[in-house]
Amino acid sequence: MIETVTQLLEEKKYAQTREILCDMNPADIGELFNELDEKQFMLAFRLLPKEMAAEVFVEIDPDLQEQLIVGFSDNELREVLDELFLDDTVDLIEEMPANVVKRILSHTDPDTRKVINSILKYPKESAGSLMTIEYVSLRTGMTVEDAFLRIRRTGIDKETIYTCYVTDDNRRLLGVVTVKSLLLSDKEDIIDDIMEDNIICALTNDDKESVAQKFSHYGLIALPVVDSENRLVGIVTFDDAIDVLEEEATEDIEKMAAITPGDKPYIKTGVFETWLRRIPWLLLLMISATFTGKIIGAFEDALAAQVALTAFIPMLMDTGGNCGSQASVSVIRGLSLGEIKIGDIFAVIWKEIRVAFLCGVVLGVATFGKIILLDGYGVQLAMVVSITLVATVLIAKVVGCSLPILAKCARLDPAVMASPFITTIVDALALVIYFQIAANLLNLNI
Repeated sequence: MIETVTQLLEEKKYAQTREILCDMNPADIGELFNELDEKQFMLAFRLLPKEMAAEVFVEIDPDLQEQLIVGFSDNELREVLDELFLDDTVDLIEEMPANVVKRILSHTDPDTRKVINSILKYPKESAGSLMTIEYVSLRTGMTVEDAFLRIRRTGIDKETIYTCYVTDDNRRLLGVVTVKSLLLSDKEDIIDDIMEDNIICALTNDDKESVAQKFSHYGLIALPVVDSENRLVGIVTFDDAIDVLEEEATEDIEKMAAITPGDKPYIKTGVFETWLRRIPWLLLLMISATFTGKIIGAFEDALAAQVALTAFIPMLMDTGGNCGSQASVSVIRGLSLGEIKIGDIFAVIWKEIRVAFLCGVVLGVATFGKIILLDGYGVQLAMVVSITLVATVLIAKVVGCSLPILAKCARLDPAVMASPFITTIVDALALVIYFQIAANLLNLNI
């Protein structure tokens, strides 16, 4: 498709290009535009119908959006902004540099500018920053026929019409009614009789990740956002919730890999910026890993007396790190989905102890047989390594499952306590246990 559109643009066959683009989904057009050069992209965008252009505008990368805004005439910019939903406009403003933001705001009407400024005042991670005010509101005394008439009159400017919100004159949220309920009711039925008054909603200052999780938990397509006095101030829609979940998952993965989270895609992130995001954690982990070196140095005499001990250090450390990572990832994911609470810490630890025992016994027996049959070492050394392996697995599982929960208790992101930190802690503990068991079973002087 990229080759086809590029060729048509070069041959100046604009009618055919427009026809192809109009048959595509806006999200696919956005991906296509991201691959075109600047001249072709600007030309292709201007071929789109006005409403479709606004939908595609939301789908393209921020740097391309900036190019368009800079290249737009005042009329073109106003047309695109008029077609954008309010939450998309707010997202756009948050991504753009100050000079572009100034131009965007100068082409919005005073009422819209006031609403945008009010949304921008909410904390970045809150439900208020995520919401849009473009929803359909109904009154309790309306009939179903009145409700449909209102939807037809106002729905064209709303982001969703499938869920309508029943409010009083002071905008207090009284109930929710779906278009399905309206369609299945008689036109004389009163909204007050068919609305659902057991409302699932969010407060303006609720964390946006917890808001997004409500969509998954309750199967919602939109969620009302209210203030402290239960006044409806906006709604969060399903597409925005998906974006939040994707952002949070990416952020957690980066933290678990000891990388400072960033806003740009990997390809769009420069070398220097990537270096800045990684090097602080690498330095911190390198410094913490020096404890492992100090432990090995403290047991030099034991290693000199039994050189074979050295051969099994990497295996013990790697196994411990892997076991800790398994436990931590499971617990971090459970915390993220709300499946695990802080009060579950003892139940989680007890479960991981039992899992560790089973894993440790299997790994210990397998290692014992390998050392004797394949490596050709004696029973005593095999016992030292196997017992250490069981103890290491146990400690790794306990550390791996408890640290994320403790981090959550301390109001830290559990993802920070993932693989790198847990591996460093487990490595140090595994070495201490290893040398102590070796000293006792092999009669070494430490």
